[in-house]
Amino acid sequence: MQAESVIGAVGISQMVVRPGDTALAHGSGDMPILSTSFLITLMESACNSALAEFLENSESTYLADIELEVHESVGIGSEIQGAATCVAFEEGVLTFVCEIHDGPRLVAASMMRRNLVERVSFLARTAAFTLISQKETE
Repeated sequence: MQAESVIGAVGISQMVVRPGDTALAHGSGDMPILSTSFLITLMESACNSALAEFLENSESTYLADIELEVHESVGIGSEIQGAATCVAFEEGVLTFVCEIHDGPRLVAASMMRRNLVERVSFLARTAAFTLISQKETE
């Protein structure tokens, strides 16, 4: 990936809130409003959309850090849109400014950092750590 080409890349995502997407359904709250985990998922999807044309086949990213502000709640049936703009790429870390809107209402905003990795070696390390962890619990 070339740093100068990815800066300014924009991705979008959208979803309609279903009963299974709520805090009540996930056990993260007791109200039928969109679960915070889905806000993050929608933002991650927008980031992936922004990166789609810039990543090599051997590259991928994963969420390293997020600073999230939730401004409003949304209920079942709401159609929300996410947007992510890449604002920096330094030392293998991509930084995105993300927002989620329900029409004109700002629902959530974040600064998200994603680590750029080589897919095969990253998955190999993950598998090795999983095996070590399983052996330690036996």
